[in-house]
Amino acid sequence: MTKGWAIALFLLALGTLASLLIGVIDLSQDEIWQDGEALSILIISRLPRTIAILLTGASMAVAGLIMQMIVANKFVEPMTSGSGQSAALGVLIATFLFPASSLFVKMAIACLVSLAGTAGFLALIRKLPAHQPLMVPLVGLAYGGVIGAIVTFIAFHTELMQYLETWFNGEFSGILQGRYELLWLAGLLTMLAYLTADQFAILGLGKNVSINLGLNYKHITRLGLAIVSLITAMTVVTVGIIPFVGLVVPNIVSRWLGDNLRKTLPITAILGATLVLLSDLVGRIVRHPFEIPVGTIFGITGTCIFLWLLYVPARSKPQKTKPSMSGTAS
Repeated sequence: MTKGWAIALFLLALGTLASLLIGVIDLSQDEIWQDGEALSILIISRLPRTIAILLTGASMAVAGLIMQMIVANKFVEPMTSGSGQSAALGVLIATFLFPASSLFVKMAIACLVSLAGTAGFLALIRKLPAHQPLMVPLVGLAYGGVIGAIVTFIAFHTELMQYLETWFNGEFSGILQGRYELLWLAGLLTMLAYLTADQFAILGLGKNVSINLGLNYKHITRLGLAIVSLITAMTVVTVGIIPFVGLVVPNIVSRWLGDNLRKTLPITAILGATLVLLSDLVGRIVRHPFEIPVGTIFGITGTCIFLWLLYVPARSKPQKTKPSMSGTAS
């Protein structure tokens, strides 16, 4: 466990340093301290972008973990089950009806629509047979596709297709000081999720079991829906949709450390931030000085990891055998 933490933190620190130095204008440590223009680039652009990447990756990974506990299914996440598409619909409605509104107003409308979309998804999957868990993500993909089609239809007829590309393709190139601060709220919601991790762990056992254990099922479910919807709306409004973060990261951590949320939630946040950061660095380097959206990079990577999770069974830990009381082999 200590070795795993050390590796995760080392990769996160290394990626953070690279994110601050790599870009269209390459910066060195000497230039930052000696050149005022280089320091301005660092403060206005590079530092906000790096912070936004870390907050987005950590919060979306935790949001995916919470949604998996609510649904009691490890193959769902907000961006592939209608929550992200609903948030994009909310931003589209706010842009069309209130074009001069602030970013906070757009986020509030996106949050309400995302909450309604997530609740609709939960209402759909309650009617699915419990013995077919793979039906849940399939319904989520179809549900999100329908909402995405509605968003595209409205955007086409209102001449907002250019804005739509921004929301459906998550990327951080437009992040500057003053345009990412909503993501700090997503970070606070991630901390709230950690404080209530034990309740979400019980929630993941199912409705009947959690009620029998004394959990206020409706209250914790509503809290989880609010956290997921708020994080999703803030992410979509600020950087757009980044798929598979909330799907693959919790599953990787679950295979590695088990399902103790109090123990796995911090490493889930760190791994989510690290993978999104590495995807963003790849997008900056592959076609330098141009950029590939991080949503495209992580979409490809996340698909491969998802297929690996489906087809490669988890390794069971070897059981320790107790010595015979008589001292003889049977």
